[in-house]
Amino acid sequence: MMKEERRLWYDFLKQLPVTVNRQKVIGHYIVDFYCASAKLAIELDGSQHYEDKGAASDRERDHALNQRGITIVRYSNNDLNKDFDGVCADLLRRLGLTGIE
Repeated sequence: MMKEERRLWYDFLKQLPVTVNRQKVIGHYIVDFYCASAKLAIELDGSQHYEDKGAASDRERDHALNQRGITIVRYSNNDLNKDFDGVCADLLRRLGLTGIE
């Protein structure tokens, strides 16, 4: 796991009252984190995801996962580093866990 993935996992996701898997294989893809009960894939993106090739690959992958009924939420590593609490609050909302600290 990258530094940002470790931080999100150990400082937040691992402690949630729902099961979140890391490095989950779904079809031909591996997502950074996955919550099956919410059908939510969580991706942390480094700079390569913003280059043409990376962005095209992400669109293809997201489409394939969407076809399985999975919602993908992406945060840049920069988002996580600059606004960790905001990313966590957004994830709580998306997971239907608002009010949990």
